[in-house]
Amino acid sequence: MATKRWMGWILGFGVIAMAGYFAKTLGSDDRRVFLPGATSHGHYQIELQCSACHSTWSGVTVEACTECHGQELDEADDSHPAAKFRDPRNADRLERLDARQCVTCHIEHRPSMTREMGVTLPNDYCFHCHSNIAEERPSHEPYGFDTCQSGGCHNFHDNRALTEDFLSAHTSDPDLQPTPERAVVVRAIDAKQTLTTLDHDAPGAFATPRAIDDWASSAHARAGVNCSGCHRSNGDAAQPWVEAPDHTTCNRCHEDETRGFLGGHHGMRLASGLSPMTPEMARRPMQPNSHARKLDCQACHGAHAYETTFAAEEACLGCHADEHSLAHRDSAHASLWTRERAGEVPRGRGVSCAACHLPTVVDLQGKPLYTQHNQNDNLRPNEKMVRSVCTTCHGVEFALRALADHEASKQGFAFAATSTLDTFALIRNQQQALADTTVQ
Repeated sequence: MATKRWMGWILGFGVIAMAGYFAKTLGSDDRRVFLPGATSHGHYQIELQCSACHSTWSGVTVEACTECHGQELDEADDSHPAAKFRDPRNADRLERLDARQCVTCHIEHRPSMTREMGVTLPNDYCFHCHSNIAEERPSHEPYGFDTCQSGGCHNFHDNRALTEDFLSAHTSDPDLQPTPERAVVVRAIDAKQTLTTLDHDAPGAFATPRAIDDWASSAHARAGVNCSGCHRSNGDAAQPWVEAPDHTTCNRCHEDETRGFLGGHHGMRLASGLSPMTPEMARRPMQPNSHARKLDCQACHGAHAYETTFAAEEACLGCHADEHSLAHRDSAHASLWTRERAGEVPRGRGVSCAACHLPTVVDLQGKPLYTQHNQNDNLRPNEKMVRSVCTTCHGVEFALRALADHEASKQGFAFAATSTLDTFALIRNQQQALADTTVQ
């Protein structure tokens, strides 16, 4: 009886302790106790906002995924859209792999089985639908199904830089283009609108010399945007003064840039209603003195100067301390960026961090539209860089080989990639076979 009594006391205290723990947890903003496993690299910033993905009690729906990734897939001309698998002719494939559901391939909180792009299926998942590919294309016979996405050949969703037509048209590209030059956004400024320090309309308490001088030398002042344009709602003098405007203020004039910012790691917490990200939260190595910095628009552009040259490189290296970032300063890319700032090479010739990770978006005629502020956009997958960035200066094969060489990437592309891509061997063999057939 005594033993049972003691066991009862222990169990009772255990229940009380657990109840207190959960009561404390439920009363706070920390929901990590409910995580069934570590969140993937792409989602860990918003892991405390469960509703961002778990929109219903039925689990994670496709709509929850496309809320963030839908536009990206549309622009990619998705190779495997859900609509393809709603076709009755593909019904039998769904029994093996239900590709209508994102969670079929991307299961969160499974760190031991999560690979690049958040994929949790085994590497050979292409087999489920393409088991007879060697019969259809004999050139594929030597390759296993676990090599489809490792040979620079295929991606499940986005293949803009890997289509057969595109690669065939670029098999003769030189490693370095003869006149490399990036497109850059240049906003037209009406000199008649330019404001000076004497024109500022900030209240006395906020009109510090440093703030006014920074503003007067900025693009805002040159475009006729006074202090109240950002610090009061729509510049209305009757509205209260906002001491620290956030990204919603920037969005009034920079909608495309703000949308990109909120879609990447830097801004995704703000987009989910959480506090701004800080470098201390990052999983990658960061500079120790940057840990408390709140990542909003001002973190890179400054509170009043909004200086894009600083934002293009120094702002990045002020936080990032991973091997790739630290190697950049000594790279050929950085040397060109230094020369551009010194006026030794034309604008658009230098390669800063932003040149690759925050590229200029252009229209079909090549006209610059805006700067992409989602620094993850070009990394999902990284072959996206080829068409939007790399081919400005390099040939397609050279660029794809560099992106496939992880060691070269870590070293800031300080040396030529040693990797080879079967993709181009297959393309050239196909071109030769066609040429032989034509001659006959």
